[in-house]
Amino acid sequence: MTAPKMPTATILAVASVVPELSADLGFTTAAAQAMSCDNEGQAAKVAKLYRRTGVQTRGSVLLEREVATDAVSQSFYPPLADGTCGPTTRERNERFALDAPQLAIQAGADALESSGCQASEVTHLITVTCTGFYAPGIDVDLIETLHLPATTQRVQVGFMGCHALVNALRTARGLVAADPNSCVLIVCIELCSLHYQYGYDAQRIVSGSLFADGAAGVVVVGSDGPNAVATDSETSTVAMIQATGSCLIPNSRDEMTWKIGDHGFEMTLSAAVPRLIEENLLAYMTEWLAQNGQTIESIGGWAVHPGGVRILQAVQTSLGLAEDQLAVSREVLREHGNMSSATLGAVLKRFQEADVPRPWIMLGFGPGLEIEVALLT
Repeated sequence: MTAPKMPTATILAVASVVPELSADLGFTTAAAQAMSCDNEGQAAKVAKLYRRTGVQTRGSVLLEREVATDAVSQSFYPPLADGTCGPTTRERNERFALDAPQLAIQAGADALESSGCQASEVTHLITVTCTGFYAPGIDVDLIETLHLPATTQRVQVGFMGCHALVNALRTARGLVAADPNSCVLIVCIELCSLHYQYGYDAQRIVSGSLFADGAAGVVVVGSDGPNAVATDSETSTVAMIQATGSCLIPNSRDEMTWKIGDHGFEMTLSAAVPRLIEENLLAYMTEWLAQNGQTIESIGGWAVHPGGVRILQAVQTSLGLAEDQLAVSREVLREHGNMSSATLGAVLKRFQEADVPRPWIMLGFGPGLEIEVALLT
């Protein structure tokens, strides 16, 4: 008697997309000073903070190219003035609805093309964002523009932050387990630059110093889905989603928050976050890896969300990793900044391109303070 085929969830393709224009460290520092500082002392502190972020360039949909000088500029945020809080939440959200579809559609299209799947074969669509909302939303834009079937079933992963791609992969794994014929398209779209906060508030300046815009696309199929016949070939796929896990760090509720204010979404990131990660990550990861037949030493690649230099250092210290094991995460942070949920897509894409030995761990952190992890083989 033939043994039944075990359900599998295979990542066929990953795509990473950033805005056409990017700003260097000098531009972003000057912009932050213009919106946050009212004296030279504050401006000097902001400049020092931005130099220490590890972010050299970052993309934003708000950037404009000056025709006469070819220089990059922006007009969405006026300089700090008495009573100025910047654009309203409505204005920021309207800008999201204007600019988000282009990046999201490109990410979805690139992922489908790389996967070899046809748009007509998509059965489920998972959209991920924490930086803007409207309805009909990004999901409908994707269905109409990419010509996905009208019967495409939709899931929205909303307001979960930097680790949300792991949540989306968990959802996709469940969908293809329930129906092995499924083909799931995941699209993360984050326009973090729409939510810069005015005024000299240390925690919000820290978060603003890290974030940027970007999108990611991922195609996941079941064991009987499109191109499933090729999933036994390591060279034709990205990885298999073997397991996912979550852990809420105790007494951390106020250390990372993301709230809707009158003038954009207000992100706070306390100085305690790296310490909490360093103190709690090892015990959880050791137990979780053991449950899945792995150890820290057996992992070939650590795809860690680059939430900032100090967060990466906390992960490295806690798990006893070598400097080069987080090189890809640091590279993405340096070149693109923290693109929230889209960032792990960029890291995963580079893992695929570099043929990093598997198994891989995807690891991210978000409001809670929550640890999210996925094992890819």
